[in-house]
Amino acid sequence: MKKIVLGNWKSLGDTASNAVLLAALAAHPPAAGVEVGVCVPFPFLTQARAVLEGTAIGWGAQNVSPFGAGAYTGEVHAGMLAEFGCRYALVGHSERRQLFAETDERIADKIDRLLAANVRPVVCVGETLAEREAGGWRETLGRQVAALAARLGPEKLSRAWFAYEPVWAIGTGRVAAPADIAEAHAFLRERLMALGVPAEEVVILYGGSVKADNAQGVFAVPGCDGALVGAASRVVEEFIAIVAAAGAAVVRG
Repeated sequence: MKKIVLGNWKSLGDTASNAVLLAALAAHPPAAGVEVGVCVPFPFLTQARAVLEGTAIGWGAQNVSPFGAGAYTGEVHAGMLAEFGCRYALVGHSERRQLFAETDERIADKIDRLLAANVRPVVCVGETLAEREAGGWRETLGRQVAALAARLGPEKLSRAWFAYEPVWAIGTGRVAAPADIAEAHAFLRERLMALGVPAEEVVILYGGSVKADNAQGVFAVPGCDGALVGAASRVVEEFIAIVAAAGAAVVRG
């Protein structure tokens, strides 16, 4: 049973602190059955590649342009990410949806560009606290994946990974209860399969204030294939401990 741990550095870091963190990660390879990567701000892709190339740790970006090469000032297209050796790119994070008004259709365009460049899209989906408390979280998650399927089709969707990130648990210190995570992951899995994605191709991570002290519980949730880690991925001891918890979960099976 493979587990995946991806770090999302968000808009944080500098070359000095990055060097310490990346060197520590490189010196602590994950256990067998655990895939680890860090998604870093664009300016640090060169640094991440320089330190991590040849190690078991992958690297990626936190966003990508919905366009290809051309007159799109300020954009970074998928081909550029591929040239930097990016294995992953985050798309549809709630911060992008809320602060930059990204739509499901725009997110689908980004997924399409990434797949064409052989970069794995990690697609973030999740509901707000109001939607959770009103019982409308299924409608939100269902709408998000249905919009992507309508635009991309099941074959392309099967090549993306998903990260369930309840908006109310991102950066708040709150973690969804194991039963809530299991229920949401089961719903997403069922919905993706109903949209034509083969069961064996469905990969769903959990993200939302994952830390060393709760990672074991997150990885034990049925249907949870790993974690997308935010702030804790910038703390060496925290992230290494989370990766170790993933390894222990693999051993337990």
